[in-house]
Amino acid sequence: MGKYFGTDGFRGEANVTLTADHAFRIGRFLGWYYNQHPVEGDRARIVIGKDTRRSSYTLEFALAAGITTSGADVYLMRVTTTPSVAYITKVDNFDCGIMISASHNPYYDNGIKLINNQGEKMEQETIDKVEDYLDGRIPEVPLALRDQMGAAIDHDSGRHRYIGYLISMAMHSFRGKKVGLDCANGAAWSIAKVVFEALGAKTYVMGAQPNGININDGCGSTHLEALQKFVLDNGLDVGFAYDGDADRCLAVDEKGNAVTGDHIMYLYARYMKERGKLTNNTVVTTVMSNFGLYKAFDAAGIDYVKTPVGDKYVYEHMVKHGDRIGGEQSGHIIFSKYATTGDGILTSLKVMEVLQAKRVTLSQLCEPLKIYPQLLVNVRVKDKTAAQDDPDVQAAVCAVEEQLGSAGRILVRESGTEPLIRVMVEAETQALCEQYVGQVVDVIRAKGHEV
Repeated sequence: MGKYFGTDGFRGEANVTLTADHAFRIGRFLGWYYNQHPVEGDRARIVIGKDTRRSSYTLEFALAAGITTSGADVYLMRVTTTPSVAYITKVDNFDCGIMISASHNPYYDNGIKLINNQGEKMEQETIDKVEDYLDGRIPEVPLALRDQMGAAIDHDSGRHRYIGYLISMAMHSFRGKKVGLDCANGAAWSIAKVVFEALGAKTYVMGAQPNGININDGCGSTHLEALQKFVLDNGLDVGFAYDGDADRCLAVDEKGNAVTGDHIMYLYARYMKERGKLTNNTVVTTVMSNFGLYKAFDAAGIDYVKTPVGDKYVYEHMVKHGDRIGGEQSGHIIFSKYATTGDGILTSLKVMEVLQAKRVTLSQLCEPLKIYPQLLVNVRVKDKTAAQDDPDVQAAVCAVEEQLGSAGRILVRESGTEPLIRVMVEAETQALCEQYVGQVVDVIRAKGHEV
């Protein structure tokens, strides 16, 4: 991770740690950089999408100004999802893509995610150059003059083609199914309902009235309780909840139970294995996946690997080894045959595929997976590295590990996008989780690391 860009882009509070000037300069550098050797034609082409945050407009215009000032053309998809930008960047042969979003964060935060020509997260070498330019370690790039200045072009057609691609993914009609969609007042609000209705589902939608400040506010994948009530109140067969930029998806079964990313990986991996489609017989998870998932995989004869937290690392492993499914407990699920990043709407379509193919309920599909109680507490700190490396904090973690033994685990890590230390414990009871998390959090606070 660099000074500005973490595991999922440059993220911070809009107009405080992420400003229009940052966006303009990022655009300036990328426009100039890709203009040196455009993928096609005589000038670079960069596509931009954004979520529904009010600050997304400021950052979009600043990026576009920087790009065109450096002589590249910018194509604007407007409000759309992160996976749609990744898809269009690749299939339309753009030099790179940019998504403006802070994902599941509150509305006052925002972020800039960079996507390479293959629709993947930008390689670190290029991100390092962007950071060097932001900090003045690269000389100022020249301004484009006269007819060399770039143009800004509407690219709504890109979003429409992505919708068509999603619809083409469905293997079965959804006719007769009552489906709830929680769009988090974010980027999915203008896409998800169109896709499900085109496939025949009777859709019930919430979180689809964005006003710039209500994104993720009491809705979406970070507030699943809203969808759980919605499913029960309306007698729905299944519900799906997306985050702000719709690159993750969680679900709710017909009984109102939460269905995590671990559940989704389990049920779809079993479905793939049954059909001989599970390449390498392996699912790629992160260290945050639940103990219960691995026990269920063992029982099903499915192998697994664990990467660091971040769908970036999951995808890198999948590409290197040719694996077809991987993801995170939080709902970033990657189907590498169809997408280069987590795609919440695609994930919900894949869950529907299993439901329709096997003609059972979602609760029945998830029943063999027994989830261990888990507690995750985020502590906002002054310096993530100092808190993580504090000898007393490390000693507290070791003490919990000894107390848990083989009956659970503790994981303490730095957030890749926020000034947080995340303390997670899995144990046999919720009370034990609370006890052991508290032991470590108390030390972090006692040592003065908490903000």
